This record gives sequence, structure tokens and C-alpha cells, in this order.
Amino acid sequence: MVKNKGEARKFDPTFKGPIHNRGCTDVFCCILFILAILGYFAVGILAWSQGDPRKVIYPTDSRGQFCGQAGTPLEKKPLLFYFNILKCASPLTLLEFQCPTTQLCVESCPTKHMTLVNAYLNKGEQEYYKQFCKEGVDFSKMSAPEILKHGLCPSMLMSSKPFTRRCLPALSTMKGGVVVVGNETSFDNGKGGKVNATDFLDASKKSNVVVEARQVAMRIFEDYTVSWYWILIGLVIAMVVSLIFIVLLRYLAGIMIWVMIVMVILVIGYGIFHCAMEYRSLKGEPGSDVTIRDLGLQTDFSVYLQIRQTWLAFMIILSIVEVVVILLLVFLRKRVLIAIALIKEASRAVGHVMSSLFYPLLTFALLALVIAYWAITAVFLSTSNEQVYKVFNTTECEYSRDTCNPEMFNTTNISAQCPGAECLFAFYGGETYYHKYLIVFQFYNVFLFFWCANFVTALGQVTLAGAFASYYWAFKKPDDIPASPICSSLGRALRYHTGSLAFGSLILSLVQVIRVLLEYLDQKLKAAQNRFAKFLLSCLKCCFWCLEKFIKFLNRNAYIMVAIYGKSFCTSARDAFFLLMRNIIRVAVLDKVTDFLLFLGKLLIVGIVGICSFFFFSGRIKAVEQTAPSLNYYWVPILTVVVGSYLIAHGFFSVYAMCVDTLFLCFLEDLERNDGTAERPYFMSQNLLTILKKSNEDQAKTVD
Repeated sequence: MVKNKGEARKFDPTFKGPIHNRGCTDVFCCILFILAILGYFAVGILAWSQGDPRKVIYPTDSRGQFCGQAGTPLEKKPLLFYFNILKCASPLTLLEFQCPTTQLCVESCPTKHMTLVNAYLNKGEQEYYKQFCKEGVDFSKMSAPEILKHGLCPSMLMSSKPFTRRCLPALSTMKGGVVVVGNETSFDNGKGGKVNATDFLDASKKSNVVVEARQVAMRIFEDYTVSWYWILIGLVIAMVVSLIFIVLLRYLAGIMIWVMIVMVILVIGYGIFHCAMEYRSLKGEPGSDVTIRDLGLQTDFSVYLQIRQTWLAFMIILSIVEVVVILLLVFLRKRVLIAIALIKEASRAVGHVMSSLFYPLLTFALLALVIAYWAITAVFLSTSNEQVYKVFNTTECEYSRDTCNPEMFNTTNISAQCPGAECLFAFYGGETYYHKYLIVFQFYNVFLFFWCANFVTALGQVTLAGAFASYYWAFKKPDDIPASPICSSLGRALRYHTGSLAFGSLILSLVQVIRVLLEYLDQKLKAAQNRFAKFLLSCLKCCFWCLEKFIKFLNRNAYIMVAIYGKSFCTSARDAFFLLMRNIIRVAVLDKVTDFLLFLGKLLIVGIVGICSFFFFSGRIKAVEQTAPSLNYYWVPILTVVVGSYLIAHGFFSVYAMCVDTLFLCFLEDLERNDGTAERPYFMSQNLLTILKKSNEDQAKTVD
């Protein structure tokens, strides 16, 4: 059996903790990682030279110019006006991304219904009408039919309102469900026909389908602008609470763990009680019995909190969580006692290596840099296409939707063969090699994002593992603990093991990218009716999810071995795996139960901060009701604070988790290497010796 799980560690009298005499590992992967980073910089520089983020912010007229952009002739014309918005109802709108009609940048939207013919006959209205026409229109030199023939002015105007910087019909509904625009149900289209107000409804939806989500995003952005400082205060409070919790855990580990368990149960219990009260209070309220399915997708998410089914769902979810937590604690009560002792030992280690609590700040900073670089590069890549112009015509024509040059269009014979044809901006694209391989650059950007993010995480794990291993293998604590263990461990990791970290990160990144591709395929196949393909895809997603979790677990323990022995990644992963397999019972009993207790600690901090932020931002606290900012969606800052609090708590507790995992592996090695005799004494603390009912014959070992 032992041979199948590797050979047990043998006693080595010269081993005193992390090996100092070590060499570089996985050099090839280190070189590959450096070349990939250089290529990533090249892609970023190329994207920044070609991209234009203004395309995301500003609407574009038919000539490809940005409306309302500062420093341009259209600076004072921030709104986009459609000559004939009914053409936006065409399915081609979704393919072309632009309505097949002339679009102009204007200062303000039209506020009344008017036709070109009426404006032409009424000189007092001509100046008003001209602001919605192309430049150079002269009513005194051209007749109304000529103006319409050349597409210089729209045939009619209607009452409109600005919406996401676009002039859309001012639609409303009267009693009886009658759709109107400016209290009118039908309009003269300026060409001798009538247009119903309902015709504009579908056109408005289609013209705005691409920017519908942008309205929600802008409202969320507005909420951030008025509540960002309160969010920062909430995150600072989460940091303070986490730090206080860690300090208390250092001195009162046993008491704090039991307090934490009770508090988690009480916090979840309060959540169940609150959901039950909300569910009861909505009984009999008009519209509260509507189901979430009937309600559909709403941009105003607060609507969901006004129906009983939402609170019922919350109550059921919290009840399940509460039952699971209680059952786990009941069945694992003896294991919890042993795990508490391991956490106490981790508390002592953290107390002697206090700088480890601040190392997550470096990890956060590096991850923020990686995320920012990825996001900026993605935006520049997605906006680095060139303007593509196509021929749009009201009648069928062989040149329709062919590409064209707007500056040379009038000199071609297309306008003669296709009366009424126009060369209009259609979408952003390109035919160069850069544009052809743009999707490859985007994929490279995503892949390097995963690789770099995993590398930063791996660097933190190796650094902390090396520092805590120095603590464990110090025979006389704290006298034998080296000075600045964090700095020493970080230096060893960067100098000798960049290749090993890159190797482990690369394996994990490949699996994560495959998972992203599977999610993309899943979205594409949602409308498909092939059940076998859906089943196969679901199986693949499940398998790769399990594979990712396993690789993360294996990488974490491999990095601990790298930090201690300085071997290559594959060798370290093998040694860690066999060491855990030889002690599989202890792994299940101690390591996983400890992770569960630390997770409860994170849950408690998030619950405390989340409940406080909910009462503050929702205006439930009368004393600070006037202080709370006015928000479109009060869940935006609450969710931000909750997620931020979890990340902060995770950062602090990740130090404890890494400490526990490192001490656990060192503890297993200690049991295999030593037997407690004077020649081979255990390095573990007296507390762990007592729990395991073991002792050292040499009592000269100090007890911390």
C-alpha cells in the first residue's frame, strides 16, 4: 500500500525548514511566461494605438462622427436624431447595428409634430425645421420634393424625448391601452400617407435594443457617483472588523470560533425572520401575488422586492443554508474540537509572522493591476474597428448594402442607377490583417488575464507557505524563526521558482479557458433542440468544474512543497499528493473542517457588514435616513459592499487558510520524519502533541 502512495519521509538531521541552497526550477516555463508577457504588452500597445473608447460612450451619426464629444464641431450637439425611425424596426437593424436611415447630431429633440411640406409653406417654421436637416439646405432655392429626393431633410418630425442620447418618440399609453405620441394616435408622414403611433413602438424598441442595457449601466454608474464614499466607508469597516476578528482569534481562538459559529447561526436566523416578515407584510397588497416568471426581466430591480415570491425564495434558500450548517456542526462536533486546536496553532504562527496579515494588500494591488490591464485592453480591442459605410436605398437595388466611400459616393454611377440611394455609416469593422485576427487578440487577452491572475495568486501562496514553514520547523520558537520570513520567502519564490509558479498557473488557466468556451457554447446552443448536445455539454461543464477544483487543491499543496524543498512543480505536486494520500483520514478530519470554520468566519463578517449596509442604504434607519444618498437601485452599493467585504475577509482569512494548510503538511511530514525521541524530536508545538497523545522525550523544547 505504501508503495502505491509513495515512500514516507525519512529522518534527516540536517533538515531545519525551507531549503536555502536551491536552484532555478522549470526554466523553460519561466522563459515561456516572460515571452507571453512581452506579447501581452505588444497586444496592449497595438490595441491602444488602434482603439477608440469613445465609440462606447458617444452615439455616432451617419458620417461616423461622435455626437457631443468635447473639442469637436459637434460638441454642442449631444443627441442623435433619426430621419425615419420606422426603418429601425427592420430586422437588419440588429445585423447592421445602425438604422438604415440618415442620422444627425442635434442640440435638442423635436417637441412637436410637423411635416416638411407644412414647414416649407410656413416660413416661420423653416428655421426650426432646418436644425433637423443636413447642412446647406436652402428652402428658398429648392422645392420640398427636391429636398426629399436628395434626402436632405426628414419628411416629418414628431414629439420626441432624449433616451440614452437618442431622440425617440415620446410614447405613452392612455386609458384603454391606446398608444399615443404627444397625445396623437396617427400622423401625416409628409408623403401623403398616415402613420399610426403603434408603428413607432416597435421601431423605438428595435432602435434601442443595443443600448437598452446601457441605460441600466448609466443608472448604476450614477448610484456609484453619489454613494462611492459610503461604499468606501463600508469597506473600511469590513477591513476593521476583519482585523479585529483576526487579532481576537490570535488570543481567544477557542472562544472566538464558538462565538463565530453561534453568530453565523443567529445572523442566518435573522435573515429568515426578516424574509418571513416581508412575505407576511405583502399579503393582500395589490400586485404582490405576481410570480417572478410572469414579471419577466425588469430594469428596475426593486420591483422584485415588491412581490411575495421573491421573499419566499430568499426564505427557503436561507432555511436550507441554516439546516445544512447546523447538521454539519452536529455530525462534526468532535472534528471541530481538533480543528480549533489547529486554528490555535495557526494563530500563534500568524502572531509570530504578523507581516503576513499585510501581504494580501500586495496580492490585491497586483490583481487590481492585472484586471485593469485586461479590461482596458479589451475595451480598446473591441473599439479598434474602422468605420464601414454601406449603400442604403428605399427600393431594391443591386448595390444595396454594398460598401461605399462617403466622400466619393456622389461621383459614382450608383446614385444614378439607384435613385434615393445614400452612403451611410453602418457599423465598425475592417478588412486589414489586424481586424481579421481581432478575435485572436481578444482570446489572447482573456488567456493571459487568467494566466497572470493565477500567477499572482500562486506567488502569494508560495510566499506565505515559505514564511509559515519557517515558523513550524523552528525548533525553539520564536528564537529560531528567521528575520523577515515574508521578505525572504518572496525573494526565494521570485528568484528560483517563477517557472514553477508559471507552470502551475498555466495548467489552471487552460482549464479555466476551456470552461469559458463551454459557457460560450452553452449560450449559443440554448435555442437548439438537440438534447444530446445539451446533455454532453452539461457533462463537460461538470467535469471541467471538478477538474478545476482538483487542480487548485493540488497546486496549492504543490506550492507549499516548492516553498519548503525548492523542487520543480511536477515533483512537488507528486510529493504533496502522495503525502496527502498516505494521510487521507487526517486530511478529511482536520483540513476540510478547518476550511469550513474559516468560511463561517468570512460569512459572519459579510453578514454583519451586509445587514448594516442594507439598513443604511434602504433608509430603514430613521436616525440616518436623511444622510443616506438618493439612489436608483439601493441594492447597487449594498451588493458592492457585500462583495467587497467578502473579498477583504477572504484576503485576511486566506492568510489563516494558507497557514493551516502549510502547518498541516509540515505536521504530516513531522510525523513521518520524527518519532519523539531525543535524537528525532517532533517540531510541532506542545498543544498539538497533547491532542495527538504524543510527547518528546527531550523536554528542552520550549512551549509557546
